Order: sequence, then C-alpha cells, then structure tokens
Amino acid sequence: MHILIVEDEKKTADYLRKGLSENGFVVDVAVQGEDGLHLALVGNYDLVILDVMLPERDGWSVLVEIRRRGKPTPVLFLTARDSIPDRVKGLELGADDYLVKPFAFSELLARVRSILRRGPARQPEILCIADLEIDLMRHKATRGGQYLDLTPKEFALLSLLARRTGEVLSRTLIAEQVWDMNFDSDSNVVDVAVRRLRGKVDDPFPKKLVHTVRGVGYVLEER
Repeated sequence: MHILIVEDEKKTADYLRKGLSENGFVVDVAVQGEDGLHLALVGNYDLVILDVMLPERDGWSVLVEIRRRGKPTPVLFLTARDSIPDRVKGLELGADDYLVKPFAFSELLARVRSILRRGPARQPEILCIADLEIDLMRHKATRGGQYLDLTPKEFALLSLLARRTGEVLSRTLIAEQVWDMNFDSDSNVVDVAVRRLRGKVDDPFPKKLVHTVRGVGYVLEER
C-alpha cells in the first residue's frame, strides 16, 4: 500500500518513512503544503499522513482542497496541535483520524491499519491464491497451512503480486512500488528478490505460483 507523508520536520519525516517502509508500505514524502496537495490529488495513495503547520499552505487547507476535489483518500492528521478545538476541527474538515505529537510509532501503525481496514476503497484483508493465504493487515503469509518467514520487502513484493493476480508486472513497476526507486536496466535487484521469494513460496511446494514471462516481468497465478 502507498502512503503519502506531508511533514516539514525532516527528523519526523525520516522516522515515519523508515518505520512504515519496514512494515511493508511504499512511502512518499512532501515537505511543503502545496507539494503535498499536488501529490495527494494526482497520486493514487491509500492514505495521507498530514501535519497542520506546513510551509506555503497549512494542513487544514490541504485537507479542504482534497475533499473539495472529491478525493476520498483517507487522511490522518499528525500534529503538535493538541487542543480539543483543533482535534474537532480536523475531524469536521474530513480527516479520518487525529494523532498528537509526540507519538508512539506502535500507536500510529495501529491507527494506519485501522483506517486502511475501514477505508472506502478497502481491499480484502486476506488474499487467497490456491493454497497461499496472505493476511495484508497482519503482514503474515502461509502456504498449505505453513507459515512463510518473509522479510518486509519480500512480503511487500508478494502482496503486490497477489493484489494483481493474473497480471504480468514489469520489473520497472515492481521496483517503483516495492523499493520506491526508478529501475536501472543494469540492476538485478528485482530478479534477486523474486528468486528469494520463490525459495520460500514455491520451492518447498509441488505447484508453482510465481511465474516468469520472458522479456516482460512476473506474474502470480495458479496454472
């Protein structure tokens, strides 16, 4: 899932990016209100984490414009403004949640997952392909009832393939969605990751689910 953080404090933004990335999310960061608004309007994000006090344009007006344009993307305010009137204002403007700084990352992560579970465009929490079962919210995967010990990036790769079962995904798209990077044709990072994923998802089982489409990319499907 893809999250946009609009936060001008570098230390906080880096902390959020690192923590959310380690939990399998793809993260973009904007440090100014106008840039954050632009990304929120043109991007396909599952959630926006938004500060109130921002350069150029404050978070209140960013949220107002997002809702005025008809974007249903869930928004979580993360701000030092802790008064009851501010919390009420944020929720009345259309935010889905409001968390005050300083915060515990575990609480933020729980709120993020809660919002995504109830989001308007929410996907199924559990994906099943043949005997493979992927719990997106709990970041767990099993095959044939056996737990798969996946790293965060392996889980992100598997869940991307699973959400788009039957669709051939290019190496460029995979690199962009899982590593948040522009794919270098000389890099084998995607191929290496897929090989390692296959070692856990496919190799111990007779039926293979991750397939190579030569010259195009990879697809997860039952054949």
